[in-house]
Amino acid sequence: MQTISILGSAVLLLASGIFSAHSAEKSPSSTTNSPVETKKDTAAKESTAPVVTDGSVIIAGKAIHYRASAGTLPILGKDGKPTAQVFYIAYTQTNKVDAAERPITYCFNGGPGSSSVWLHLGAFGPKRVDFPGDGTTPPRPPGRLISNEFSLLDVTDLVFIDPVSTGYSRPEQPDKAADFYGQSNDIATVAEFIRLHTTREKRWRSPKFLAGESYGVFRAAGLANHLQSRFNLYLNGLVLVSGVIDFETIRAEGLTDTPYVCFLSALTAAAHHHKKLPADLQADFKKAIGEARTFADGDYARALRIGAALPPAERKAAVDKLARLTGLATSYIEERDLRVSAFEFRKQLLKSEGKIIGRFDARVISRDGNAAATRPEFDPSHVLVSGVFSSAMNSYVREELKFEKDLPYEILTGVNPWPWGRTTGYPSTGPDLATALKENPHLKVLIQCAWRDLACPPDGILHSVRQLAIPAELRGNIRVEEYEAGHMLYLNPPDLKKSATDIKDFIRKTVIN
Repeated sequence: MQTISILGSAVLLLASGIFSAHSAEKSPSSTTNSPVETKKDTAAKESTAPVVTDGSVIIAGKAIHYRASAGTLPILGKDGKPTAQVFYIAYTQTNKVDAAERPITYCFNGGPGSSSVWLHLGAFGPKRVDFPGDGTTPPRPPGRLISNEFSLLDVTDLVFIDPVSTGYSRPEQPDKAADFYGQSNDIATVAEFIRLHTTREKRWRSPKFLAGESYGVFRAAGLANHLQSRFNLYLNGLVLVSGVIDFETIRAEGLTDTPYVCFLSALTAAAHHHKKLPADLQADFKKAIGEARTFADGDYARALRIGAALPPAERKAAVDKLARLTGLATSYIEERDLRVSAFEFRKQLLKSEGKIIGRFDARVISRDGNAAATRPEFDPSHVLVSGVFSSAMNSYVREELKFEKDLPYEILTGVNPWPWGRTTGYPSTGPDLATALKENPHLKVLIQCAWRDLACPPDGILHSVRQLAIPAELRGNIRVEEYEAGHMLYLNPPDLKKSATDIKDFIRKTVIN
């Protein structure tokens, strides 16, 4: 059997270079202060007040006044001393609202190694990057920020968290950065930030939500269990955007064929966008997706499982069906032994036109500079966003929020090696999410997935949800919404509007019920 990695080496919100097994992790609480640090220095760092500015944004025709706080909070070790400083930007509505009734949402992106800039300036905050058209055309550098009429601030306060080594967040001792890396260390660190922020800002009585994107979904599922088991901090809801819970759904390794099954409907959606499907499927998107899912869960899964024992007639039928659903040639599918990775698909779909399609957003296309390569040289949907988001955040923090720091603001950074704390199997926070739901039956989950996402396909996380070990009655706590664009679905204006509407409806109903 040919095994092809679904994940690649590109680092943006989700990365493959981190996928390595390590049996041991150091706890963030095991780090210590530098010997030259004085008690006075420590006290000053712990009590540094955030920089506060006031602003307003028009949402649904109403002015929402808010207070923005930009600063850092310490991650405390067992001795009570800071081991790291975590940068955050918080927005609190200043209209007269009882804190006990006002929800607060803690937001983060993924990577690992990503700051929270994407959800912050792409979707949820009071300002957003101005993207032209449907989000597939590169803005002219350096780009600009505009008022975000789809901000969530009319229904919830917002706190954007940059994990250690991202944004302005740094360990107290630079050589101890790796102590904050890894599945369990990352969850423990972000949980400690949430605990301390909730305590300092007197928000224990507030309804509390987490919102994560990409690897941030993996983190949020783990946090839901850690927060309630470690601090008895029970959440009201999780907003999971374009993410992954079980890495087995997106990485083909060894004998697992699960990713090929989970990716198929997303490949069909991408082919549909580029008008590469047969006429009947091209005319009816729902029919195309339904046919892809039926085949993936049935004859395709069987064909992959049986392998060389598959009768020739059934094999030919499977090859023909894959060609119909992906727009690829039957000869190519035969060569790949019925297994086409998302990376190879991105190269092959528009190869005759000399073009490649994006990983994070399959709607985005670019010219391919190396026709002989089996995979694209780069991800056009990655480079579409990185420059303008970087310029926007660096100017916004210093010029509008008045937070001055000479360190580079790390939009994306390497955090390797990333220990998973396991010796076998795939990383997963599915059991954590299941435990959180069983122990807190009031916890609600909103899943947002986009059809042209070839990094975290919709059927990947839906497969994980179907496998959760929870009672049938708790499945009603999980709501799924689908969108047309890619990983950063909010770059497409109709999806941005729908996403905001769905999240606000979810928060309101969760708090009321």
